[in-house]
Amino acid sequence: MKSPPALQFVDRNFVKVRGRRLVFFGGCDYFRLASHPKVLAAVSKGVQHFGLNVAASRATTGNHALYETLERTLASFFKAEAAVVLSSGYAAGMAVAQALAGRFTHVLIDGRSHGCLHDAAQMFGVPVLPFNHRDLASCKRVLHCCGRRARPVLLTDGLFAHDGSIAPVREYLKLLPREGLVVLDDAHGAGTLGANGRGTVEFTGVDRERLIQTITLSKAFGVYGGAVLGSRELQESIRTRSRLYIGNTPMPLPLAHAALVSVKIMASNGPMRRRLKANVAWVKNLLIQAGYPILPTPGPIVPFLPESPAEVARLSRELLRREIYPPFIRYPGAPQGGYFSIRD
Repeated sequence: MKSPPALQFVDRNFVKVRGRRLVFFGGCDYFRLASHPKVLAAVSKGVQHFGLNVAASRATTGNHALYETLERTLASFFKAEAAVVLSSGYAAGMAVAQALAGRFTHVLIDGRSHGCLHDAAQMFGVPVLPFNHRDLASCKRVLHCCGRRARPVLLTDGLFAHDGSIAPVREYLKLLPREGLVVLDDAHGAGTLGANGRGTVEFTGVDRERLIQTITLSKAFGVYGGAVLGSRELQESIRTRSRLYIGNTPMPLPLAHAALVSVKIMASNGPMRRRLKANVAWVKNLLIQAGYPILPTPGPIVPFLPESPAEVARLSRELLRREIYPPFIRYPGAPQGGYFSIRD
């Protein structure tokens, strides 16, 4: 696979590519918190006060008060009982699977879920049954194949990155038996969805009793690392049963320090969320006027599919002529041939 061009961010809205300064509408830094002065200052202060690295797993000598403070802060922000901070968002679902392995008989997974969930699914050690993307009838058929005594766990993205759609979480919970559970990868929903930015859980208004939410801090929060949001029982299971948690060095301390600041900013981020929503609506209206079939999705992801490779080349040339970086993406699980995606 050919690597995409190397991008150099020159300020909050531009990148430099092969010497050209271009407007940038890609990426997932939805609120530009990765370059927010307070977040950058927190990183610098964290380096001075804590150093770069604890150099060990949290289960041995690498635990630090910052991680525990961040966990309490995230649990409070997302209105969850407890949180576990991990080295990345990709790792969060794996830690959940390792912690809960042996409790379920089947894994049901949206076929277009992120790769981290497909990797996590294998760690449950039970049959993995995919269903069609956001298709309740397909999900019901797959669930029926599991048998009456099944204890299924369902894995899905919250906000899907390839099309901006939202998982029908409430309907999944109704389909699943009482012993069933939903694991929700909310990498793109956390911070952007819901009145307070608490993600797909808040946006859909579902209860957390049979749901685990995993997030990344590298997108809307602009920092790095991941977290699992759930019960205290789950928190303890991850700490004692997840090989990833037990053996993995956690996120660098300066980034944990910056994440605390980022969550604080996010907690009072109503105006920025409203501005993002208005900007997304403006872009969607322009694309609709240009003849593209844009879906009425609620998140800050606006995909549009070109009709042919020739159309890809034409649009790319036209965007470059207007000094805009062409946000064309080829990604596993996304439409074959690639697509343009405006994300902020």
